[in-house]
Formats: sequence, structure tokens, C-alpha cells
Amino acid sequence: MLKDLLYKVKLKAVLGSTDVEIKSLHIDSRAVTKGGCFIAVKGATTDGHNYIDAAIKNGAVAIVVQQLPSNILEGITYVEVTDSASAAGFIAHNFYGEPSAKLKIIGVTGTNGKTTVVTILYNLFVKLGFSCGLISTVENKIDGAIIPSTHTTPDAISLNALLQQMKDGGCEYVFMECSSHAIEQQRIAGIIFKGAVFTNITHDHLDYHKTFEEYIRVKKSWFDNLPSAAFVISNADDKRGAVMLQNTAAKKYYYSLRTVADFKAKILENRLSGLHMIVDDKEVHFKMIGEFNAYNLLAVYAVATLLGIQKEEVLLGLSNIDGAEGRFDYEVSKVENVIGIVDYAHTPDALLNVLATIKKLRHGHEKIITVVGCGGNRDKAKRPLMAEVACEHSDKVILTSDNPRNEKAEDILKEMEAGINVVARRKYITITDRREAIKTAVSLSNKEDIVLVAGKGHEKYQEIEGVKYEFDDKKVLREMFELLGK
Repeated sequence: MLKDLLYKVKLKAVLGSTDVEIKSLHIDSRAVTKGGCFIAVKGATTDGHNYIDAAIKNGAVAIVVQQLPSNILEGITYVEVTDSASAAGFIAHNFYGEPSAKLKIIGVTGTNGKTTVVTILYNLFVKLGFSCGLISTVENKIDGAIIPSTHTTPDAISLNALLQQMKDGGCEYVFMECSSHAIEQQRIAGIIFKGAVFTNITHDHLDYHKTFEEYIRVKKSWFDNLPSAAFVISNADDKRGAVMLQNTAAKKYYYSLRTVADFKAKILENRLSGLHMIVDDKEVHFKMIGEFNAYNLLAVYAVATLLGIQKEEVLLGLSNIDGAEGRFDYEVSKVENVIGIVDYAHTPDALLNVLATIKKLRHGHEKIITVVGCGGNRDKAKRPLMAEVACEHSDKVILTSDNPRNEKAEDILKEMEAGINVVARRKYITITDRREAIKTAVSLSNKEDIVLVAGKGHEKYQEIEGVKYEFDDKKVLREMFELLGK
């Protein structure tokens, strides 16, 4: 009944009966079926309030709104709420039988590392014998079965439906990314979290949040609303690591490579063969590479330990685990041992981290050749910064397209070029076609050089003028190694 679904929803007014059976929930009026409840959500580009009549025509018996329509129809129940996006979360939580209350859900937020941390957590806990769910940018999984992923975090209704599937499938733990968009748009409203992780925060998504301060505020708001029964783990080495937890009621913990913390580690060696570290006085070798992955591994170690797994068991499990697809994903050519690295780095800080790691892995004078672009219809402020970072830390840079979407790739590249100083101008060339750019990078490489293809990582497409064309950086890189005899 509708009245049961309104538990914990902040109501302003109800017109009509709440003793009405609800057969389905919808935020898309086109998907509404007979006996459904339509929740009119104000989105970034569209407002669900404009589609109330269409939802009723398709069979909606209840309408949830932030503002009552002028045309009130007999036989339809109208529920006015303070925030329809938040209401969607709580209504979905109640409709699907409160799945998050019956699962141990760990959420991870931060600019970089979200996908890697949740993926490692999922793989670790599966290896330890638990039934688990994964919700990530790359893919969603229910106990090994893959469900395609379209957003970092699904909408509130899809998310609760997915959590119900996980609960019904016998999952005990769920590891999920919580993006700033999802937090701001209330997609995770009503979800009960067992634990939360803050990895770091750097320049990103300013096309959406407009200012860095707003981006920080949104991330922090999630921690502010966590209950005292939850735990939260923050990166003490990030200058906003403590700020994020200032107002949370959750139990606070910190992890660090550089300062005093609840979970401490030190890098002894960082090579292509992996990381050699001391973690809480235990010496361990990990297959993953780079300081940024040392942080990711330490965050996972902290979560697993707080969930009650023995420290030695956690470290043994982590020592054999690979990272997420498209995150420092590398391949060595057969003839000249050229190292090709594919990474999702699409922010200045992420790109700097990857290039800094590559520099540390060099054992001689191998050239670093970087292929990089910036997405269209996204944060323009980071474009010159991406080019600046690439040129400063590479021997050769090829600027190219990366999901130009509805912008001209050439215009994006010109904005990137603005960040390149006079001295660095000899280092770069511009090749709009991404396949040609990768081919050129490989052709410029000599024995044991390093080719970094940044920005797309796990993505298997190029989005140009609203159309997604098949494109896989790693596959193309492999093809060019073969074609050019590398």
C-alpha cells in the first residue's frame, strides 16, 4: 500500500487516499505501467513535473511531487514532499523490502580510486568465501554474475531493485561506488551503510558542481548524514581527509602512508613486478603497482579488518589480487618490450599520479610517450591542466579525442593546448583520430619505452555527436604492437 511506502518520507501534503496498492515505481513517465507510482524528480536537464499527465495516461495511480500540479484529477493520489529525489530513495527502500538493512554495504567516494577500491574489496571477499555484490563504474556483479553498468551509481529505484536482487541472491556484503553526482542527486537516499571510505579529492566534475568548494561540500554531506552505527575511513594524507569527517556521527578511522593513523603502511619497493610494503608491521608483496594503489590497498585492508577479518588473512588475500580493468592496465610488446599502459586517468591529479608512478618504475632512460584527451560537454577548466601535466612529465605527448560528445574534438584540443608553455611546445603533436594517435605513439617508441594511453581505461567506446562507436584502448594498443612489429 502507498501509506507503507511513505515511511520516513518528508511529507508536505497528501491529496487522495494512501490506501492504494502500488505495483511498480517509476521516475521515467514512459516506463509507467498500470498501478504504478510516478515520482516527479527535477533532474539536471529535465523536470519530471512536466510529464505528470503522461505518467497518469500510462496508468499511474499515485504521483509524488515537490510542487502540486494545477490540474488535480479525481481517483489519483498526489503526495507533495520536500524533496522528490530524496523521497524516491526512501520510497524505493520501502517498496523493495528495505534491502540495504539486510546487507552489509560499504560505500566508497573520492575523486580517484573508487572503482579500484570496491573491485578489490569484492574480489577479496569472494576469495574469502563470502557471497558479495559489486556496484561500480565498470560493472555490477551479483555473486559472480555480471550486470552491465551505465552509471557510477544507479538511480534510487534501480539501485534498490539491484540491492533486492543481491539480497535474494544470498549476498552478505555489497561494495559500491558513491559518486558526487549520486550524492547530490539523492540516488543513495534511504540506503543504510555499514561503512564508508573517503579516498581523496581533487579537481573534477566542475562542469556539474561549478566550484571546487561545492564539490567538497557534496562529498562531505554524505559523511555528515551517516549514523553512529556505521564506521567511516578517511585518507589522512589528503589535506581534506579530516575535514570530510568533521560532522559525522559514524565511528572515525584514518589510513596513511605518511603520518600517524589507525591503519599505517610504508612502501619499501615500487616496481613493475609489484609493490613491496610494510602494513601494520607485516612485510607483504602485492601484484599491484604505484603509490596510488598502495593507498587503495591500505583502504581495503582497513575496511576488511573493521569488518572482522583477521589481519593476516586479509594481507594474504590481497597479495594475489589484481586491480580493476583499465586502471594501470599494462601489456608488454613481444619484440621490443615496449610497455603499453591503459589508465582511466581523466583528471590532472590522476594523470600526475600515473605519470609519477611510471617515472619511478623506469630503470634507465626509457621514453614516456603519453596519449591523452579530454571529454566533451564536461569540465572545461581541467583541459589546459591535463595538457600541462602530460607535457611536464612525458618525453612526448599526443593530444587526441576522448569522447568529444557534442563538442568538436578540435575545439577541445585547442583548449588543452592553452596549458602548454613555450618550452614544452616541442614535445607535443595533435592527432584528432584516437586510433591514429595510438598508432603514432607506438611507432615513436623504441625498445623498452613506455606508452601511456590515458582517459578511457575500461571504456569500450568513443562517444561522438551522441553516437557510441566501438573503441577499446587496450585492444587498439595490442593491435598496433602487432602491426608495427613492436
